Amino acid sequence: MTATTTTTDGRVRIVRRTLRTDRWWLSPLLTFAGLTAFVIYGLIRTFMNDYYWVPEFHYLAPFYSPCLSEACQPGSSHWGQPFPDFGPLITPPLFVLPFVLGFRLTCYYYRKAYYRAFWLSPPGCAVAEPHRRYTGETRFPLLLQNLHRYFFYAAIPVALVLSYDAVIAFHGKDGGFGIGLGTVVLLVNVVLIWLYTLSCHSCRHLLGGRLRHFSKHPVRYWLWTQISKLNAKHMQLAWLSLFSVALADLYVALVASGAITDPRIFN
Repeated sequence: MTATTTTTDGRVRIVRRTLRTDRWWLSPLLTFAGLTAFVIYGLIRTFMNDYYWVPEFHYLAPFYSPCLSEACQPGSSHWGQPFPDFGPLITPPLFVLPFVLGFRLTCYYYRKAYYRAFWLSPPGCAVAEPHRRYTGETRFPLLLQNLHRYFFYAAIPVALVLSYDAVIAFHGKDGGFGIGLGTVVLLVNVVLIWLYTLSCHSCRHLLGGRLRHFSKHPVRYWLWTQISKLNAKHMQLAWLSLFSVALADLYVALVASGAITDPRIFN
């Protein structure tokens, strides 16, 4: 079979799915594997409902921050417990998870990632997709993608809470100041979370997207230029922050369960 044929109107019709000869399938495959692994880990941790608080060093796992339920372990609720204990099917992470997931799922980069990796729409540039029709994001549930900027607003307080968690993780064995490997892990995680959040397209638009004259708004213009630099690394920051959340959560879980001992740098 030839790669192309000529139609009656003189246009070229491509018979093959793609003419690309490189390993175009590798990127969506790796994306599929990475996102699937994160989802599986997230589900396990969400419904495990244990091993998320280390009272000795004030380490709180990111998946359980903030912990707002009466089911939370003593000392892990730094912002009150407005929600009752609903049992094992409605664990503390479920009160915050919709906002965090909403921000990630509606992110411009993640849309591209899971559209290609899971829906094959399309699986790569210059590769035909198996779907007969294309409706874009004009129907439910993809219509909800337009809520991204509002999920961005919700992501800011979550990042602030994680920042607080990193600060109180500077806790020593005697109750004073201390630094452990867990402190560093939580600190690196929150830095990556902030970089990913601030590199968001909605943040860039909020700072300078509606300005007609940058010269009249020098402060906002400077902020816009800095966010634009971060925005260029949005894909990398999306992956780094995703892995850092999982690794930080896993580290706290291992310390809380007694599987490992937190190496102390100071006190």
